[in-house]
Amino acid sequence: MRILIEEYRYPARDDVLAVVRSLGPTQGIEGKVSVGYVGYYYNADVADCVFILPKVLMDENELVFGDYKPEDIIHLDATDNPLNATEQGKQRRRFIYELAVWVYRAVTVYKERHPASNIIYHERIANVGHGRRRLSNTYLDILLSLTRFARDNQDFFFTIIKNRHGGHNKINWTRTVGHTTAHVERGAPLYLSPVNKRRQVNLDEELMVIFFSILDHLHRTYGFPADSECRYEPLSDAIFKSYLRGMGKARLREIKYKYFSDKALELWELCYAFFDETSRIAVNTNHKEYLLAKDFNIVFEDIIDELIGDNPLPDDMSKKQEDGKIVDHLFTARSLIENDSSNTYFIGDSKYYKMGHPVGDESVYKQFTYARNVIQWNIDIFGRGDTPPSGVKLRDDITEGYNIIPNFFISAKVEEPFDYGSDGIDKTDRSGNKHRKMHFANRLFDRDTLLLFHYDVNFLFVLALYARNNAPLKAGWKQRMRDRFRNEIRQWLEHDYDFYALRGISNPLAGEEFINEHFKQLQGKLFRPYADRNIYTMAIERPATGTSSDDAAYRLLSEFFVIEPIHLGDDPKERRDARRAEYQAAHPYTPTPANWLPEYHVERYAEQYFVIGMYHDREHWDWITGKNDKGELIYNVRLGSRPGGETEAKIRQRHPRFVILYEEGSEALNNYHVFHIHNITFRKQEQMEQSQYPTNHGGPRGNYLVFRFDEEVSIGRFDINEVISRRRFNRDYVEGAPIYLTGAELLHYRLNTRDKTNSTDY
Repeated sequence: MRILIEEYRYPARDDVLAVVRSLGPTQGIEGKVSVGYVGYYYNADVADCVFILPKVLMDENELVFGDYKPEDIIHLDATDNPLNATEQGKQRRRFIYELAVWVYRAVTVYKERHPASNIIYHERIANVGHGRRRLSNTYLDILLSLTRFARDNQDFFFTIIKNRHGGHNKINWTRTVGHTTAHVERGAPLYLSPVNKRRQVNLDEELMVIFFSILDHLHRTYGFPADSECRYEPLSDAIFKSYLRGMGKARLREIKYKYFSDKALELWELCYAFFDETSRIAVNTNHKEYLLAKDFNIVFEDIIDELIGDNPLPDDMSKKQEDGKIVDHLFTARSLIENDSSNTYFIGDSKYYKMGHPVGDESVYKQFTYARNVIQWNIDIFGRGDTPPSGVKLRDDITEGYNIIPNFFISAKVEEPFDYGSDGIDKTDRSGNKHRKMHFANRLFDRDTLLLFHYDVNFLFVLALYARNNAPLKAGWKQRMRDRFRNEIRQWLEHDYDFYALRGISNPLAGEEFINEHFKQLQGKLFRPYADRNIYTMAIERPATGTSSDDAAYRLLSEFFVIEPIHLGDDPKERRDARRAEYQAAHPYTPTPANWLPEYHVERYAEQYFVIGMYHDREHWDWITGKNDKGELIYNVRLGSRPGGETEAKIRQRHPRFVILYEEGSEALNNYHVFHIHNITFRKQEQMEQSQYPTNHGGPRGNYLVFRFDEEVSIGRFDINEVISRRRFNRDYVEGAPIYLTGAELLHYRLNTRDKTNSTDY
């Protein structure tokens, strides 16, 4: 077997020219030749097969495995080849044989996926036969011949099965009558356990079992198709491993004498060669044989796109953008800032270089241009009044900030111990593994702030995964890698920025007004990524010292917002709710005994309004007394034309000072709580829902005014039941609706006795 390296400039020696001449390479003025293919072909001039390795096996010094000049290892079987000089070299030599199979499979899969592609050159690979012969001991030759034999000799297998299994499962009446007990029923014998003519697999079939065990191994290991219509049960894994360790050759030698037909002997030779790579196989070479990929970077791009990208691209995008640039990979996944409520675009570009090759400035600039084009595409969708199928909306209407678009390079690497099972993608150790482009400093959420990251992928793993063409395996790896991209890019961002969650101290609508008023100072610093649209996120760039920057935007916003440090991926609402629930569990609301309550004299508030309101049950009471989104003492009243509702202006004009609360259905007991009002706020229905308002009575409907209390108080004893009873005579009274009356009016219902408690059991 001869080895060449893609795009390596070989010295124009006779032994090199003999190997590459049939591919028609050009000889440069410096006396160098190179081959621009990856793949496999048979060279009649040297009577041997030639395998062209991908250039990713070379490092930046153009050494294979970091040790060998490509021209020194061309003839793999030569005694002076340095790969045959040491045990480590021999291991690398075996690795090359196996790599040949994976590259063949990958090029085959690409050809199947893109039958019209003009980068694949394919002519039939050699068959075992009796024409003009050559001797070959390559692992790839053996595997291809095995799979071809299975495909082309179905009649041979059917004939063997028919001859060996005639009469299978018919009842052997002689043995049944002689060896089993009959049960007599209505005068006739009945045999419950008849003996079948069940045959065991004999030595004549053993070759078939070995052959199909090999095919099963090739299917599971390399993804070769298992398309035979007739099969034998393969050997167990444990037994087959012992065959691979030497038992296979020994057993085949023992049973060779049983076979006389040409087909059976041909199959025996193939199986024996599989277990002994040094065995010689006669292979027909009446014509040229090759499977070559020109521009293997396109195959590598397809490998990465199949394993990572979306196909078709999201939101009807095209790989060829309007400015003529072609994006390699594009997919939608969860945003970097939070986990659940929104997606963003991920943009990738495959870099098929030698190991350690740096990425040029032109490639970096092009990648930033891809991101700008994708941003504009998304803006245009919403500009037309449409909604993209992916649900991605990069621009926030309130803050006018833009979601972060992860942009990344993926390069290939091959490192010892040449592990095909290591599925890692790691931050590249090349110079410049992270890039940033911006117009203004400290504006992460600006459309002109673009980030680019660089990763290396294990070339052997992605090559084998693509070659196997196993959909579940590919889907599982795709999800793991997308999650890894998000997590590692988050770590990079948190190294450079501090992130905060912001919620307005008062009315959220006023928060929008504040942001509009100070838009110039806040542009590019804020974004709304969360399901709770009243929570914002802010990013502040860290200075070179690694400490948090004392940013003017932080000081400005802290006057109007509650600001809390967060990590990317955290849900501020969940964290706040968890802390609130923990606090509420440790500090449940306990009504103060009447004799300890602050006492207010109604006479001093004769012109002020009191509100008599109803709460439904214990759950409603718990919400009023702190089990809500802010952990406050609050009470809500309806607005609008709904039954029991009034206008906001009318309620604010009264400016009530106290709320008297009684439980629904218990007003006759005259038990109630009195709270002093601190202020009044407006809340929409969605804000009431977010406040954890109870839903067992239908939940919030419409808009509300909310009274915020500062404490529970005592005002003496009044006949609240009498107030409610009198109001029921009014035709427009709604049961349970708030009753507004002045202190002077309330004094008419004062009770003479003052020894009753003014609180319920709650």
